Amino acid sequence: MGHIALEVDGARIAFTDRHGGVSIRPYDTANLGFATGDDPAAVAENRRRVGNELGDTEAWAWVRQVHGAGVVAVDAPGSGGDADALVTTGTGLALVVLAADCAPIALVAGHAVAAVHCGWRGLVAGVVEAAAQGVRERGRTPVRAVVGPCISAAHYEFGGDALEHVTRRVGPAVRARTEAGAPALDLRAGVGAALASAGVDDHTDVDVCTYASADYFSHRRDGVTGRQALIVTRSS
Repeated sequence: MGHIALEVDGARIAFTDRHGGVSIRPYDTANLGFATGDDPAAVAENRRRVGNELGDTEAWAWVRQVHGAGVVAVDAPGSGGDADALVTTGTGLALVVLAADCAPIALVAGHAVAAVHCGWRGLVAGVVEAAAQGVRERGRTPVRAVVGPCISAAHYEFGGDALEHVTRRVGPAVRARTEAGAPALDLRAGVGAALASAGVDDHTDVDVCTYASADYFSHRRDGVTGRQALIVTRSS
């Protein structure tokens, strides 16, 4: 299975891509999202393959993502309910969020880790700040962040009124233009601004655009499509 892997202060971070699975078009091939309309048996096999490479799926903890600011603390595998971020201090537990243009963000602070799903609504709601506070309270050390593949401003045309709404909440860094010159939202810059607002000075960006890269699922590009995952595990 294709993925980007990093290790930060004892936490293992992996961003999967769309390769190495069994799903057929338009979910080809490693779709990990059951709520996409894909064959559930194919999604289950895709998850099994990811688990074989990146850790047992029996250790996965996840949430039903609702584009809000909810952060749940988990200490066991399974569903954490409706939220867009998970935080834990447990070792061996894999925090998982899914995306197909929204920004997947890993946060690490000492023995605490978080996995965050953030689109424009999450930016406005404050999910990044809420998750950073959650790991900081538990880890008692400075927070480090890794931002995974997400849509770039060049391909994220965004309505003027909605863009003004996000700008008022996050700041002018989110204002951009598409390749064609239309108003755009710079989600990556918005996440960076939110991290800075939350006091997170140390952050890494893998700098991959899901729209521009055929290696990733992109809802804006393809409409009906699959989901890739961020998987964060506290290993020590």
